Amino acid sequence: MINDYFNMAKAIRFLSIDSVQKAASGHPGMPLGMADVATVLFSEFLRHNPDDPNWFNRDRFILSNGHGSMLLYSILYLTGYIGIDEIKNFRQLDSKTPGHPEHGLTPGVEVTTGPLGQGFACSVGMAIAEAVLRERFGSNLVNHHTYVMLGDGCLMEGVSSEAASFAGHLKLNKLIALFDDNNISIDGSVDLALSDDIIARFLSYGWNVESIDGHNYAQISSAIKNAHNSNKPYLICCKTTIGKFAAEYAGKSSAHSGPFKESAVLKMRQDLNWQHESFVIPQDILDMWRKTVERARSSYTGYNKKLNSNAELKRIIDGSKSSAVKEILEGLTKQISDSKPSEATRRSFGRVMEELTKIMPELIGGSADLSDSNCTKYPHMQVISRNNFNGSYIHFGVREHAMAACMNGMALHGGILPYGGTFLVFSDYCRPAIRLSALMKQQVIYVMTHDSIGLGEDGPTHQPVEHLASLRAIPNLLVFRPADALETLECLDIALSSKDSPSLFVLSRQNLSYTGRPYQKENLCELGGYILSECKDSLDVTIFATGSEVEIAIEAKDKLQQKGIGVRVVSMPCWQLFDQQNNKYKSEILNNDSIKAAVEAGSSLGWHKYIGQDGIFIGMESFGCSAPYKKLYEHFNINADNLVKKILDKLRNSFIF
Repeated sequence: MINDYFNMAKAIRFLSIDSVQKAASGHPGMPLGMADVATVLFSEFLRHNPDDPNWFNRDRFILSNGHGSMLLYSILYLTGYIGIDEIKNFRQLDSKTPGHPEHGLTPGVEVTTGPLGQGFACSVGMAIAEAVLRERFGSNLVNHHTYVMLGDGCLMEGVSSEAASFAGHLKLNKLIALFDDNNISIDGSVDLALSDDIIARFLSYGWNVESIDGHNYAQISSAIKNAHNSNKPYLICCKTTIGKFAAEYAGKSSAHSGPFKESAVLKMRQDLNWQHESFVIPQDILDMWRKTVERARSSYTGYNKKLNSNAELKRIIDGSKSSAVKEILEGLTKQISDSKPSEATRRSFGRVMEELTKIMPELIGGSADLSDSNCTKYPHMQVISRNNFNGSYIHFGVREHAMAACMNGMALHGGILPYGGTFLVFSDYCRPAIRLSALMKQQVIYVMTHDSIGLGEDGPTHQPVEHLASLRAIPNLLVFRPADALETLECLDIALSSKDSPSLFVLSRQNLSYTGRPYQKENLCELGGYILSECKDSLDVTIFATGSEVEIAIEAKDKLQQKGIGVRVVSMPCWQLFDQQNNKYKSEILNNDSIKAAVEAGSSLGWHKYIGQDGIFIGMESFGCSAPYKKLYEHFNINADNLVKKILDKLRNSFIF
């Protein structure tokens, strides 16, 4: 068996070397170092099925140190997920083997990784999802492990500390981390920047830890067996040599990335008696790898029959809405239209979500220690804890980054639609994970409250100014800033239907007036931007606004109309959706001779594509300050009177007025 494993690991090593040499770029050191660990894991333990890569009860394998992607791609070829041509086209345009693994592009890739630490934190979310669904539906339907491979770089990133601490707190005993403990980073020995006692660190988090020789097959196998019997998450520190068997590079930072000298590759082939052409794997070794799939498939037989017998689990895996959702939303729409509430949009969000979470068990909520402020937790919810995974709410603690990354993992696992909250200003802490949500096309709902200077006395450290512009710049992220309770409901309806995009809600702390829209079944927020209030006569001015500033736009319109000026107010709750509309619709809103103005309590960045370079913008040009919010709006001249004055000045200069 040891000789078989050695030959199987050689297949990983040489496929990795051949690919990096052909591409003239890549990271060969990690695949050479962790090939032995990966061989044992896939040969003896990992349950998966290349015929059905999305089999729900499969074990999950995440390569957090995604620069070592050829380790994973080699295994995906050897076990039948991808063909040899994809290996040959490593890092080339339109191949399924990009420089770092991308979920949704390559079958068998569970998570998009590369930004170090993200995959590790994501694996914690996957383990949470498995524990929650196992508790709900029973171990005959949900019962699998989450394995994550990571390196020194992952453990240096702050998100790993947040995620590891939370995993230990929850005692996620089906989470197994395989640490490539090679003591090398890009700049050289990790001693240049790190002197942590990793074992003590993880023990303090509440993990079980074992240190092994990462090239000793018996030790690797024994450690994973021990992990299976653990009552806590398990870290296996695999002492390895980066660039193993590449004598000129082994154990050095030069092994990390880039092609090797051809002479070094030739010597490695001679030392390991690998006499085969590039990309050629001998049939006997390929057969050994394909036999591992037969073992892994053993748990698959009959699973779909069991799954099909549980309609609710099948529904939430498929991501279809409960039939009652439409009825609930229609009822709330009528209720809001009738009552016309003046309330903070964070409260409006909570009002709708409280009803939805009663009928949508797939909604798992949470907050980074701001549950009441974010309005994300409701009386009927049970809290998920180490002693109770049969809940629907997670207290993430002050771990914004890990919260966002864990939500990615929960969404990727399937069967869960996660939402989590913090203040908008702290989206800075979440941003790397939010970006990956968008890149991976995951349905994750971010709840960002206290959205502007409107939060008041907490001052500029807590008042987001540039954040909306920054978040709107992320492709495939639906950023919603609703103006009232009705827009909040409509935006939530969109988020629940947007399976291939994350949604981010930007919600007010202060009460907002109802915009006055009458009851209608049509969801106008699906347009991204729409005419909220049309002018009665000829159109002179178009005012664009979002969120709390829509009421300022409406007040300005009323004052301008008294002067005989025709004003249209356009509410823009989601720029991304507006930009997706057809040219005819956008032209009706944008391409007219009216003066364009926009009001938003944030940066002007991006607004001029709608209002033109000569358009009027009322907003923030500096950081905020500490004071009651109404005084802040006056101090920064974000009010109807200033908007009216600027519009009148523009009209006079244009000889229209």
